[in-house]
Amino acid sequence: MKVVGILNLTPDSCSDGGLYLDTQTAVAHAEQLLADGAYRIDIGGESTRPGARPISPDEELRRVLPTIQALASQGVPMSIDTRNASTAKACLKAGVTWLNDVSALTHDPHMAEVAKDFDRVILMHMRGLPENMQSDTHYADIMGEIKAYLAGRIQASGIPKERLLVDPGLGFGKSTAQCVEILRRLPEFQELAPVYIGPSRKNFIGEITGIQKYCAERDYGTIGAVLMAAENGASFVRVHHVKAAVDALKVFTAYR
Repeated sequence: MKVVGILNLTPDSCSDGGLYLDTQTAVAHAEQLLADGAYRIDIGGESTRPGARPISPDEELRRVLPTIQALASQGVPMSIDTRNASTAKACLKAGVTWLNDVSALTHDPHMAEVAKDFDRVILMHMRGLPENMQSDTHYADIMGEIKAYLAGRIQASGIPKERLLVDPGLGFGKSTAQCVEILRRLPEFQELAPVYIGPSRKNFIGEITGIQKYCAERDYGTIGAVLMAAENGASFVRVHHVKAAVDALKVFTAYR
């Protein structure tokens, strides 16, 4: 399983909002993530944590483009975490090769067309919007509903399946118990496409460990989810603390 490093260029993300707003600081952090073993860097300029409010595509691009341009000049492999087609298009032109869209190409009517030019596209399940997604976490059949949604988005995307990854969206309209069930049943998603999973510092980790307030202290608990994902066949895991995940996976691989 490959480890993707998170670089949030936002003032309001739960655990690292405001830490990397300066381009020089952001680039240095990305370089450290790569040195720690990251396969690529996932860059985002809009927080999609529960309760987050949307920002304009222009503001999002203002936040991410200088760092992306600096990293592209070094040949750093990147993905852009965005719901907005104009942001995605500008980042693709600047050198980003993967698209990570938490709306699975539904938020922006122009995104499906832009997405076709990326090497890989991550389609994620989210019910509702970030500002309201945790208001209703009831599912009659959570695995069946998520799988059906992702299968529909794969078909609607018009992108060859070998260029797609699916993300069941831990914490995006799911309870703690549902997140654990999804991790346990990850193999069921593999028939759709390789699985990309993002457990890092999520609220369900906080509820399980009792760390409700300080998201950055959830890295130890995150490793438990990383190893569950590895055990159950995920191809990529997206985390804040790359070195912890990489080292844990080295030991896990030796055990396997």
